[in-house]
Amino acid sequence: MPKITSPEAFFGHQLGADRKIARWDKIVEYFGKLAGESDRILVEELGKSTEGYPFLLATISSPANLANLDRLRSISARLANPAGLTDAEVQALIGEGKSVVVQSMSLHASEIGGTQMAPELAYDLLSRDDAETQTILDNVVFLMVPCFNPDGQHMVTDWYNKTLGTEHEGGTMPWLYHKYCGHDNNRDAFYLNLPESQYMAKLMFREWYPQAFQDHHHMGSYGARLYVAPYCDPIHPHGDPLIWREHGWYGAHMAYKLEEAGKTGILNAAQYAGWAHMGFHWLTIYHNIAGMLTESASAKLATPLYIHPEQLEGAHGRTMPSYQPQTNFPHPWPGGWWRLREIVEQQKISAWALLDIAAKFKDTVLYNAYLKAVRQTERGAADPVQSYLIPADQHDPLTVRKLIEILLNQGLEVKYTAGPVTIEGRHYAGGLYAVNAAQPKMGVVKTLLARTIFPDNYWTRKPDGSPMIYDTTTDTVAEYMGVDVVPSGLAAGADFATVCCVAPEPGQVAAGRAGWYIDPRLNDAFLVVNRLLVAGAKVWRVTGPVPCGSGVDLPPGAFFVEAAGVDAARLGELAEQTGVSFYSADAAPGTLRTPVKQTKIGMYQRYWGGNMDEGWTRLLLEKYEFPYTVIRDAEINSGKLREMIDVLILPADPKEAMIGPHYSKDHPRVKMLLRWIGDMPADYRSGFGKEGTKAIAEFIAAGGKVVAFDQACDLLIDACDLGLRNVVGGLDTKAYSTHGATLRVKVDNTHPLAYGMPEQGFALSWDSPVFAIEERRHAERFHAVVQYAPRDVLQSGWIIGEDRVAGKAAMVEAQYGKGQAVLIGFRPQFRCQTDGTFKLVFNCLV
Repeated sequence: MPKITSPEAFFGHQLGADRKIARWDKIVEYFGKLAGESDRILVEELGKSTEGYPFLLATISSPANLANLDRLRSISARLANPAGLTDAEVQALIGEGKSVVVQSMSLHASEIGGTQMAPELAYDLLSRDDAETQTILDNVVFLMVPCFNPDGQHMVTDWYNKTLGTEHEGGTMPWLYHKYCGHDNNRDAFYLNLPESQYMAKLMFREWYPQAFQDHHHMGSYGARLYVAPYCDPIHPHGDPLIWREHGWYGAHMAYKLEEAGKTGILNAAQYAGWAHMGFHWLTIYHNIAGMLTESASAKLATPLYIHPEQLEGAHGRTMPSYQPQTNFPHPWPGGWWRLREIVEQQKISAWALLDIAAKFKDTVLYNAYLKAVRQTERGAADPVQSYLIPADQHDPLTVRKLIEILLNQGLEVKYTAGPVTIEGRHYAGGLYAVNAAQPKMGVVKTLLARTIFPDNYWTRKPDGSPMIYDTTTDTVAEYMGVDVVPSGLAAGADFATVCCVAPEPGQVAAGRAGWYIDPRLNDAFLVVNRLLVAGAKVWRVTGPVPCGSGVDLPPGAFFVEAAGVDAARLGELAEQTGVSFYSADAAPGTLRTPVKQTKIGMYQRYWGGNMDEGWTRLLLEKYEFPYTVIRDAEINSGKLREMIDVLILPADPKEAMIGPHYSKDHPRVKMLLRWIGDMPADYRSGFGKEGTKAIAEFIAAGGKVVAFDQACDLLIDACDLGLRNVVGGLDTKAYSTHGATLRVKVDNTHPLAYGMPEQGFALSWDSPVFAIEERRHAERFHAVVQYAPRDVLQSGWIIGEDRVAGKAAMVEAQYGKGQAVLIGFRPQFRCQTDGTFKLVFNCLV
């Protein structure tokens, strides 16, 4: 057997050693070296990360399996999609196939243990020649993603080395550890905004169809040392029951192996619920993949952390109420020094244990994959809702196409008929997509398309009655995107053809003597307008309805592009690239128009670990090509803000974080922030203080516009002493909670800030502000652009205190001096996923 270079020999230290972090570029180099030394591993670059680093896949198996990967991949895919297979064919495929296991490391870049562990795990599989290792290699195709977030790994490593030996050693980095999303990158598993997510989804959902997936994470430092599967209650209703049994099966083996190795403080079936956000390790469940977590207690990155025994605590939930022995936590860790090396070792044991059980019970694992696919298809066939119908001709048909692309990227079967067709008394004339429930990924279908009601029960309330929620209470992406989905009791029939891809559908360019109109209902209209403005075109906004002929009537807010100076060929290119059509204008629209220009946009950005909502907002602006400038405290306090920008965006953020924790350390929210993040080096203690708050008010009074999202609205109310009240401000979660729910709203789409919006829609609320206009003398200065429905406010998720929301304002425009304060109380650009409310942001920027 050839000699394999050990990690210690290559890196010059044991991985996980105190105050040492191997950087991703060196880890990439090491995996390349392993590939040259061993015939048990193939290393490939799936593509580049957001900022251009290699995103690696290491495939580890026996040489014979590696030479036969195409066949093994096809077997795994066929068992996951078994329609038409006979029992004999199933057994033959199981006999020939191998267990397929995916494990990913350090998706959250500050959770460094997984990526430090990965080279050791690979080395052990390549260098050991015992029977256990050989069984794994013979019976498992192991797909290892050594680092899910290469960009953040570089950032965190470099920041750690910069602060090594200072009082800030092992502390939080000042900015997001991903250009756009920071800690939210695992929340991108269904929408796939990011290239890293796209690589993983393709690998798992459309190519390999693994039977098990494990994502290695860290958690807080003062509880259990390691959480492993299974999850605790509540569980999501759409997962196959075998999945939940597999979690217990795999997790018990991991916990046993950890205990056998002398590791203490191991917890399972607690802390992490089976119903949570649709990140990769949860969403995979509805793909019939046993998606699991490990969560290691954190050190101070690579710096040891001392923990006194009395500082150890339970998981603040029903499943681990205190730090004491219980059946799923029989051997508590006693306290003392906690090190990165411990994290590396326990994660490696759990990773190996998963491979071990998948190898020893290969046939069972593969048969379960077949059973889950069959049973989920049968559950879908027995469901009262047989299909979800998505009309192609909707308010924003281009966004409909984006939804279909999302569904296809999940590996769902989508069907289409060009119509016309009538189903259950409803006539569809402009094309119709259908997603049948009777398919192996029935759970994904219902999770992303069906109305969701989050449970209110024993498992979701603390003893004091306050809700226990992990992230969003719904991930119904169709509602996020503002796309109408019609549940149907009929499955799509033979007149529907299977959709293989969303082929580009070019827009049309009509001949126009005076110019062209663009439909304001399309999100992509703003992309086109931005490109036209850069090219020097003259663009206007029409303030009344526009009859365009041929049955096309555009609502208020349509864009008018003057013909003078516009190259018609360029319009053809834009129409082909975006799908946006240009309607003929034989004459200019007269006086009912206002000029459109690209405003100078400023995006407020702070330190203290960064603000994910700010990062996602930057991604949204870049996708639709709105130029912007990053604004920090110095610019706000310079007194020259009005000279620099026209519009200032304040992403969702507590006002205390923007003002600066160093200005208000006694505030409870600030204490929590400082406890979670810690102090920052002097150069990164951001916050614009009371003077900055005053400067923002002066900026608006001088003619500027400030657009605030969600919590940031509270700062704007205070800064301008607006005659508005946040009617849910200060309420605890027992009185008011909308934690990631979609709520029904009505929109005044005759107002310029709501041009192109439908009259009814959904808003993504996250315990968000709700407004009452209390100004009496000058009430005309305020306009409620969006209001919550007067009753039955909840669409999907969970709401507590619905009566406090019903009929109240959700988005308000306030005139202040010569400028505008725009308060959008919900999350109109949430994680760059809520296409249905993007236009409320875009209208503020032109």
